Amino acid sequence: MLMVISPAKTLDYDTPAHVARYTLPDLLDHSAELIKLLRTRTPADIAAMMGISDALATLNVGRYHDWQPHFTPDNAKQAVLAFMGDVYEGLDAATLDAGQLDWLQNHLRILSGLYGCLRPLDLMQAYRLEMGIKLANARGKDLYAYWGDRITERLNDVLAADSDPVLVNLASNEYFKSVRPAKLRARVVTPVFQDQKGGQYKVISFHAKRARGLMVRWAVEHAVTDPQTLKAFDSEGYAFSQEASTGDSWVFRREAVR
Repeated sequence: MLMVISPAKTLDYDTPAHVARYTLPDLLDHSAELIKLLRTRTPADIAAMMGISDALATLNVGRYHDWQPHFTPDNAKQAVLAFMGDVYEGLDAATLDAGQLDWLQNHLRILSGLYGCLRPLDLMQAYRLEMGIKLANARGKDLYAYWGDRITERLNDVLAADSDPVLVNLASNEYFKSVRPAKLRARVVTPVFQDQKGGQYKVISFHAKRARGLMVRWAVEHAVTDPQTLKAFDSEGYAFSQEASTGDSWVFRREAVR
């Protein structure tokens, strides 16, 4: 079983990593090519392309300028510890011990506009580059064209070790579009998280993002290898709903949060 999640826009490079172990991203040569392209853009270009403020655009132009291909713990941080945001608050990787992080390293990948496909302990330098933006490049009009089959191939490499491979999709639609299902050699299970509101069950973005991280955390704590076990997920009041689920779309519901 392999899980995938999206990255986050917010980063934490101030808090020291609580583990020394790290690995290096597999696709750094491709990341370097993207950095080379991004360095040709002005802050105004970046602001318009990403729909962000001038201050954020200037910050990220500086990040592209400072990015260097030789990653060390002095200029980079393990991805799962560097990302912040709702998913990562639910996961709370900073409280996992070394053994749990090793489990996570084998069972989780983070999809990324700049790095393609990250293992949790891969060192990562600060960046912002959403997968869905329009960035013309030598391979096409956007990052989906840029990454092509490369992300899918990396996932297949991991899934090949399983006799009955299953990919648990906990990523957003924007990021999972970088995976090519027709070329993915695995069954795809997609958990859906719904909260009761106004007498109905709905996907509420903030809660759903956090729930994705909570499910990864639950899987770590229970050392899950069979995805069917995920149906027992019960963090923060969620429960599997057989009647609302169809096929490999697994719905988890919880009553109104008080």
